[in-house]
Amino acid sequence: MTDRPHPSAWPPLLIAIALEVTATLSLRAAEGFTHPLWLIPVVIGYTSSLWLLSVVLERGMAVGVAYGIWSAFGVVLTAVMGTVLFGELLGPVQIIGIGAIVLGVLLVELGSHTRETTAEAVS
Repeated sequence: MTDRPHPSAWPPLLIAIALEVTATLSLRAAEGFTHPLWLIPVVIGYTSSLWLLSVVLERGMAVGVAYGIWSAFGVVLTAVMGTVLFGELLGPVQIIGIGAIVLGVLLVELGSHTRETTAEAVS
């Protein structure tokens, strides 16, 4: 092991989220197999997203934090973009749920920094 700091995990995480959302929206656009060309970005998007998620983990982000952020922001962005692109409506309960997801991710991220600080103080 080296003492060099890991590159930031955030850029690949943000790209992974964008690719996962793109893949999911493409899956919706494919309408089953009636528009099969949309399945190309589905496969490329999910594969690339998971590969980038592994890069994020390799760069030192905790798996629970990385997966929580990746999946939660994927859900939120997919729901919002589904409304914009496909006219899918979000009801009040769904909007509250999206807010709860965002709040949950913020708490997980905050908790991970608190835990890192505590671990450094003990060392």
